[in-house]
Amino acid sequence: MVKAVTQKKILKFPKTKIIALDRDPNSQKVAEKIKIENSKNFDFYNLKFSNLDKVHLKNENIKAIIFDLGFSYIQIKDYQKGLSFKSEGPLDMRMGLNEFSASKVINTLDQKDLEIIFKFFGEEKDSKRIAKKIIIERKKNLIDTQKLVKIVNSSKKKNYKKTHNSTKVFQALRIFVNKEISELVEGLIKSVKILKKNGIVIFISFHSLEDKIIKTFFRLLSENNKTSRYMPDNIIKPNILKLVKKKPILPSNKEIKLNKQSRSAKLRYAIKINDCDNFEKKIYEKFKFLLDIEKLSEKL
Repeated sequence: MVKAVTQKKILKFPKTKIIALDRDPNSQKVAEKIKIENSKNFDFYNLKFSNLDKVHLKNENIKAIIFDLGFSYIQIKDYQKGLSFKSEGPLDMRMGLNEFSASKVINTLDQKDLEIIFKFFGEEKDSKRIAKKIIIERKKNLIDTQKLVKIVNSSKKKNYKKTHNSTKVFQALRIFVNKEISELVEGLIKSVKILKKNGIVIFISFHSLEDKIIKTFFRLLSENNKTSRYMPDNIIKPNILKLVKKKPILPSNKEIKLNKQSRSAKLRYAIKINDCDNFEKKIYEKFKFLLDIEKLSEKL
């Protein structure tokens, strides 16, 4: 859940224990090195966020849960994963514990489905044009990473921004392939349930869709909005979370100079002030549209 460098810094604090989760099987090697140096206060599980409740935490006093949602520089440079549009390898994008690859998505789903994925998961304005061209090109040959990059480039108008033309399409595919929406929603729900009262939950996101989901979730659990001004106060449920800051914490210019990958990071946190009740239903209802897009994978 948290990058290795961050974990090592946290472990420097006395009487601190870390229970780490990561879906990427390659992270096991890094975890083993940390375990050797911190055998008594570090445990690692090769699990997804949605399996957080499967970790044995009954006897653990969980005072903080940290989600670092971005993928690492090592993962980007692993071209076999196909996360980068610079990759010459397969169009994969699987982070681990996956059911299908990005290649399966691009070469199987119909035009409308691809358009929806690009539009809502990547916030891609030219989603319709790109999806249409993919359907045309895949009739000729199987689409790999570099063919997809060429399709996106030829489908878009001149790019005056610094970001690469393929950034949003690749983001959308990665989110869809790894089911990052349901993973995030499940992670949000289960982290709040597991966290001890007065504990803190922290989320570091790297794109606007993630940040919107986190922001909305925090708002739903920290604001008591009456449906009617005539509703008695005693039937309104108490807030579960308390927001110290409504706006996200952004990296400083100094930090960005040292680590360019941090420039898009946003950190939001909340404190658990009351034990949880059955709040899951309103969360699932709020994000139903995005969760339903993930269900397009049932066609694969």
